[in-house]
Amino acid sequence: MGGRGASSGRSAKGNRYGSQYRTVFKIGNIKFVEARNGKNSESLLETMTRGRVYVRVAGKDLKQIIYFDKKNHRTKTIDLDHQHKGMQDHVHHGYFHTENKKSKKLATHPDTFENRTIDNVRKLWDNYLNNR
Repeated sequence: MGGRGASSGRSAKGNRYGSQYRTVFKIGNIKFVEARNGKNSESLLETMTRGRVYVRVAGKDLKQIIYFDKKNHRTKTIDLDHQHKGMQDHVHHGYFHTENKKSKKLATHPDTFENRTIDNVRKLWDNYLNNR
């Protein structure tokens, strides 16, 4: 749960795995995390848990849903906290947030599966906030 290089134990910036984010709560394979260093935290690009889904939060706000593959690399992110070309919830595909720069889209609308995930994450987060 660090930045780049988390599966190796250290990021490219030398940060130890797990030092960038703290777990708020976990349910199944979904882990809700909050940056320890505010906006200065590295992006979540790798994990040590295959197929993990992280939900990045800030305070009471949901920021991002981040998917990882069987090789522990980020495959896509769903941004929930800002608009992109008129889309509130939008998906960036790939390891890097902007690797599809050549495409004019850069982001897509969530598909049916992603919308179900968004709804599930919002429900889990609301239940967590209401029961703590």
